[in-house]
This record gives sequence, structure tokens and C-alpha cells, in this order.
Amino acid sequence: MADTSPTGAPSAELSGPRATAIAELLRRIAPVADGLGERFAAAGYELALVGGPVRDALLRRETKDVDLTTDAPPEKILELVKGWADNIWTIGIEFGTVGLHKDGAELEITTYRSESYDPRSRKPEVSYGTSLVEDLRRRDFAVNAMAARLPGYEFVDPFGGLTDLQRQVLRTPGRPEDSFSDDPLRMLRAARFASQLGFTVAPDVVQAMKDMAERIEIVSAERVRDELSKLLCGAYPRQGLALLVDTGLAEHVLPELPKLRLEIDEHHRHKDVYEHSLIVLEQAIAQEEDGPDLVLRLAALLHDIGKPKTRRFEAGGRVSFHHHEVVGAKMTRKRLTALRYPKDTVNEVSRLVELHLRFHGYGTGEWTDSAVRRYVRDAGPLLTRLHKLTRADCTTRNKRKADRLRRTYDDLETRIDRLAEEEELAAIRPEIDGNEIQEILGIAPGPLVGKAYRFLLEVRLDRGLIGKEAAADELRRWAAEEGIGA
Repeated sequence: MADTSPTGAPSAELSGPRATAIAELLRRIAPVADGLGERFAAAGYELALVGGPVRDALLRRETKDVDLTTDAPPEKILELVKGWADNIWTIGIEFGTVGLHKDGAELEITTYRSESYDPRSRKPEVSYGTSLVEDLRRRDFAVNAMAARLPGYEFVDPFGGLTDLQRQVLRTPGRPEDSFSDDPLRMLRAARFASQLGFTVAPDVVQAMKDMAERIEIVSAERVRDELSKLLCGAYPRQGLALLVDTGLAEHVLPELPKLRLEIDEHHRHKDVYEHSLIVLEQAIAQEEDGPDLVLRLAALLHDIGKPKTRRFEAGGRVSFHHHEVVGAKMTRKRLTALRYPKDTVNEVSRLVELHLRFHGYGTGEWTDSAVRRYVRDAGPLLTRLHKLTRADCTTRNKRKADRLRRTYDDLETRIDRLAEEEELAAIRPEIDGNEIQEILGIAPGPLVGKAYRFLLEVRLDRGLIGKEAAADELRRWAAEEGIGA
């Protein structure tokens, strides 16, 4: 059996044994799908496994999604799965999608459809179709426009997606201009798939992205955010980010990134901050232990975005970026808020950007124990991430300097571990609590208790654990100086 492509793209030849092998591969995704296909066929409707699950199965990648498509309208889908599915939900039914659980598998069934954006609207217009091939034609890329008819898993590849998988290239089923007009978010998806799969993007697709980049502005911030997060958490984020910058899309979704491409000064003493940031991102990723850490990756990418605003040319050809970490933290908060990231993510990434230079005041170990405690207190639950970001921020080619920085940070971490063992540093608090403060000073609950507590916290940070009796003496001395309880 041979698949032909309506677009003229090369199409893979599928022999009988090969077609059988693909069917067996796809059947493993969700064995229950065959039974569902028989149910739809008996009612006179088509059903097919489609899109990402097919692509990932052919790439031997693990997939959790089971996406199905049909010519049955949504109300008929509900009718057909009622009594068969263990559970049904209809959150996406206005877009033709019905979700269900069956024997531990989660499936989504969507009526054949097409989507397009009005040039002045942020919301897609959805219309239903009757043809599987036409449904595949509307999909973003040929590698996502493959399907398997159910029951039986007959492979359907009208746009050469299997060949594209073999060549590791991203093409659109039709003209990229038409595809991106239908849904401008697909331009970001090209960069996201480049990051996730490591594929190259076809030249005509890249050109269309350049020509139509400003169209991304009609897409909601939430959709842009989700694609950007998936891109950053991909296996090859540099590849996806470079595509955003090179096509001009970054100017519209993350304008701080291309602005990092500062000109090298005439004395060649000024780093390429854009390239530096990508290296820091890669070095941060290399330290991850439990899979992609979006907060760490965002912080690594954005840690120097304050440099363009703070750049100053000094005497002797030097370039300075004073307080770029403070400016960068504010810029980070503003950008991530505009992209509708959760407050916790905004706060954590901004804080890491603000703290990323703190270590450089450590010198060769001149910090007192008090300074180390404050470093830990200020980082709080972000301390582990701050360790990784700080280490990743060393991109010097000077091996001696790099080794010195590494040894110095090793020393700081050793001191933190030692103090933590001695003082339970992760939960720094005064040795006397609020109730004891009131009892010692003979005062009622109120602002004075908080003021006394903050004083004792400073004592704790400066001197470590001194014992409750000594802490009470310090409290009485402070209260006398403040005229409290007199």
C-alpha cells in the first residue's frame, strides 16, 4: 500500500508487513479504542486515532494522550459512548470535543472540524466537517496529520507525515500562510515542536513565520504562555528559542530576549548577552534532577534581561550593568504577569533573577556566618534553585577563573550545610516566640510584639543560636533602650 500526498510531498511506501507493524504499534496506545471503533462503525460513523499519539507512537515516544476524531456530531458522540464509558465529561463540547474514561484510559473524541481566526478576533471560528482527509488537512504540521482508522488501525497519511518523521522536518499540510492564517498560534507551535522533537523547520514555513509574525498578537496571552512553557521544557529549548528570535516572533511574545543581542563594543570586552543567556539555560538544565523545572529555566533565560536598560560605557572602554538584577527582576515580573503566569511562578522567577548576583559578594569566603544565614533566609525555599542558577551563570572560557568560581561556591554550599546541621538553618526564627515576648516584656498582643520579634530575628541571624536565656537578656536590653515596658 502506498500513501500519496495531495501537497506533492514525498510519501512513505507501506508494504503489507510494514502496515501491519504500524497497526500493532498504534494498538498499544489504547486497546479499548478498537472496541469503540466497532461501536461507531455499527452506528454508521467513522472513528480514527489521530495527531500527536500517532506521531509519538511512530517515534517510540511515550504518550499519555488518546486523541480520536469522527464524523459524528458531538450529540451523537455522547449518545454512542453513554453506557460504554466509565465516565464522561463535556467541558470542550462547544468545540466538538467529548472526553471519557474507559478501563483506566483517558480518551478525547472530536468531530471533524476546521478552525479559522477572523483578522480582528482572538477567538477561533469552528465549523464541523465530514472528511477525515480534510480534517487532517487543517492540522498544524504533516507529522501531526496522520491517523489510524478504527477498528483495525488502517494507517492514513495523506500529507507525507511519516516521511517527515524520518527526515526530522516540520512542514504544514498545505501552504504555511494558509495554516498560520487559520491559527497564528501554529507559528509558536513550530518553535515548540523544534524544541521538543529536535526537528528542523522547512524553509517555506520559516519564511511564512517571518512574514506573519505580528499576527501572533491576536492570540490570547494564555495560549502563548502555554506554548512558551512547553518550548522551554522541551529537550532542545535553544533550537526553539532561536527560531522565535530569528523569525521575529520573539519581538511580539518575549521582546526582552532579542534585546539581549547587544552589539560587541569596539574593545571586544562585552559579552553577547543573548548567547550567554542560552548557555546559562543549557547549564541550568544540565543540573536538573527530576525532569524539566520551568521556574529554573525561566530564571536562567531571563536572569540578565535588565542589562540592556542598565548598560553604561565607562572610562577605559569598560561596560557596566549596575543593578541589572534589580531592574531585571521588575522586568521579569511585568513580562510573566502579562503572559498570565501563576502568581507563584511570577514571584519565584522574579526572586531568582533578583538574587542571581548575590553570591559574587562572597569573594573568596569573606562572608561571615551572619552573611551566609542571610543568604539562606533571602533565598528561602528557592535556595536549591539559586545554587543551580548561580553555578549555571558561569560561562567564562577562562578555565582557571571557572575553576576558582566553582571551588568558591563549593565552599559556600559546605558552609551552608554545616550551619544547617548546627542551627536548622532552613527554618531560621528567633529562639523566643511571640507569646514568650509578651510574657517577658509584660505587653499585650500588637505591633510591639512584631517589632520585638524582628529584633530577635536579627540577633539570630547575626549570632546564631545563643540559648533562650541569652536571647531573653538581649530582648530586655533592647526593650529598655526602646523605652518599652518602663
